[in-house]
Amino acid sequence: MRYAAPAAFLILVTVIVLAVRSGVRSDAPPTKASPAVKRAEASSTATRAKPAPPKRWYVIQNGDTLGAIAARFGTTVDSLLRLNPGVVPTALTPGAHVRIR
Repeated sequence: MRYAAPAAFLILVTVIVLAVRSGVRSDAPPTKASPAVKRAEASSTATRAKPAPPKRWYVIQNGDTLGAIAARFGTTVDSLLRLNPGVVPTALTPGAHVRIR
């Protein structure tokens, strides 16, 4: 008898919570977005629509290094290597084109 009252109380609370939860939960699709959400979506679409900067190339001169080229154009050696996957940094050929942007 000592455990019957707390067990009955827990069962009653569980039934009430389940009843309230089923009444609150809705399986209907979400309604229209609020104007604030629409504005946020519109502004994010506008930023995505920005055109990419035009490609720029540099003709390697005698004595150039990727570090010097990167410093000259305000970029990094890693960025140059990503833009030019076939370039070997220790074997730059004068007259070859390197993409810098």
